[in-house]
Amino acid sequence: MAKRTAILLKFLALVFMMGYGRLSAQELNCTVNVSFDQLAGRNIDQQVIQQLKTYITDLLNKRSWTTDQFSQEERIKCNLNINVVQSPSVGSYQAQAVFTVSRPVFNANYETNLFTFVDRDFNFQFLPNTPYFFNENSYTDELSYSVAFLAYIALAIDYDSFSKLGGSPYIQKAFNLANLARNASPYQRPWSPGSGGSDARTRYWLIENLNSQQFIPYREGLYQYHRQGLDVLVDSPAKGRREVMTALNGMRQVALLRPGSLLLNSFFDAKTEELYNVLREGSQEERQKAFTWLSSMDPAKTESYRRLVTPL
Repeated sequence: MAKRTAILLKFLALVFMMGYGRLSAQELNCTVNVSFDQLAGRNIDQQVIQQLKTYITDLLNKRSWTTDQFSQEERIKCNLNINVVQSPSVGSYQAQAVFTVSRPVFNANYETNLFTFVDRDFNFQFLPNTPYFFNENSYTDELSYSVAFLAYIALAIDYDSFSKLGGSPYIQKAFNLANLARNASPYQRPWSPGSGGSDARTRYWLIENLNSQQFIPYREGLYQYHRQGLDVLVDSPAKGRREVMTALNGMRQVALLRPGSLLLNSFFDAKTEELYNVLREGSQEERQKAFTWLSSMDPAKTESYRRLVTPL
């Protein structure tokens, strides 16, 4: 497997045209926000909010998740926004979380959104001044496992975008966490198949999709779309668009097998406007083909894609 670090070192050397600073072991640069605004009227201890945010931030950003070495410039950018909506009892919280992962585009003053995941069952227990820790070999608590799961997903998606199927080791780690949680967690809904079907947006279906052989064209498409498409777009627009179209064609194969799947929905949630901006400069034939493919894979956004074939 090609190492993401080796590829990104060359990539960033060209982007920044300078040497790297001190290498560090930490891989993630995640901004964490926690909101208790929906608990209006409840007297929420500010110590709880600060300690909760600090614990999540430190787990994501200070832990070494791989054996690779990262410089500050290499660290994977992500955002985790947690909105607490209920507190049924002291120390027990029901929340929703939005997790996004981004990466720079070569030779452009632009970062692309790699991945967006909305976790509607981000439920956990947390008490201030209580020690929490993560052990990847044994379920510890819901908060730690939910956050660690997202960390491995970020690594998997990012590595896949820099080398073909480069995220496989981290998909396996996320899969292992999900199995441990499914057998031990008091919060079963996000970790289990449930009744929502394979298009349900839960952690179970997220890792099921990533770990499925049926989604190999999607994962290969992440590399083709980003490394061979977006990263060459400034220097070779026509080539970049062709690679983006080839990536979309691979995803069509996935859509035929697994229409409405979580991974495809997440991809298009992140990429709708970007796809329009990339493909609008294509030929009439390219734009018509792109509209046909995109509207069939992502019918909810058909009107957004229709702009590709609508005269300006």
